[in-house]
Amino acid sequence: MSTRENRLKDTGIRLSEATAADFFALLKPRVMALAVFTAFVGLMVAPGATNPVIAVIAIGAIAIGAGAAGALNMWYDADIDALMSRTSKRPVPSGRVAPGEALGFGLVLSALSVMTLGVLVSWLAASLLAFTIFFYVVIYTMWLKRSTPQNIVIGGAAGALPPVIGWAAATGAIGVESLILFLIIFLWTPPHFWALALFKVGDYAAAGIPMMPNVAGQASTRKQIFAYSLFLAPIGVLPWAFGYASGFYGIASAALGTGFIWHAWKVLVAPDKEMKPAKALFAFSILYLFAIFAILLADTIAMRGLMSAA
Repeated sequence: MSTRENRLKDTGIRLSEATAADFFALLKPRVMALAVFTAFVGLMVAPGATNPVIAVIAIGAIAIGAGAAGALNMWYDADIDALMSRTSKRPVPSGRVAPGEALGFGLVLSALSVMTLGVLVSWLAASLLAFTIFFYVVIYTMWLKRSTPQNIVIGGAAGALPPVIGWAAATGAIGVESLILFLIIFLWTPPHFWALALFKVGDYAAAGIPMMPNVAGQASTRKQIFAYSLFLAPIGVLPWAFGYASGFYGIASAALGTGFIWHAWKVLVAPDKEMKPAKALFAFSILYLFAIFAILLADTIAMRGLMSAA
């Protein structure tokens, strides 16, 4: 150990041993990628032309904001993350990143993302981003997650807001169309996470998190998953019904919705100890959301190309 390290040890100052990869992991890159993608679709589907530079800045700020929310979530949830096999190797519970480092990292990124989006793009979009971070960290992480089995239902609003932020960044307003995109993600969230909770019920029990299967039981959870799938499927078709997507999107979204209902039905009728249908639904739900937004994006680009050529 060097003289400098000895002096720091004597004063109680800890040298960070975290790597760039550890701080990147704090951003919850998978969740961040989903937020960025849905925000990008919201921005692209919005009417009118958006300056490419403004679009890049907006998506970058939203990405940073989503990552900031993930870092603050990991800072606060380090105690329960350490108790679950799915999360125990995250940077904070594993000791690679100190709690204070995660907190400071998340706060700095939050301020940076909101101010960048507000100053350079739109204060409405920035306000929505700030609200999203606040809702995810304070309302969901600090309150709902540990207090109610409806945690993921109410908390899902945070994950559903990125396409609205993207729309606001492009137009300076909140359109009904963007609220439909919000509703698709909002209704998708409970069956997606409850499917996970069915086969990770032991993890949530060990951490004391009141997820639906732990509180209401598997039978009730399966019924609610199926009920949400019945609401989600027709909502996914609404972009076509409201006229900002073509018939191709309408057919594709209806087929995806039917597939979601079918997987949810398999979960509903499965015995309590049979987890294959729940795992299949969890995997399909990820495909569903990505495909719905990817098809909508491709559909929008194709329709605008046809209009330009006409």
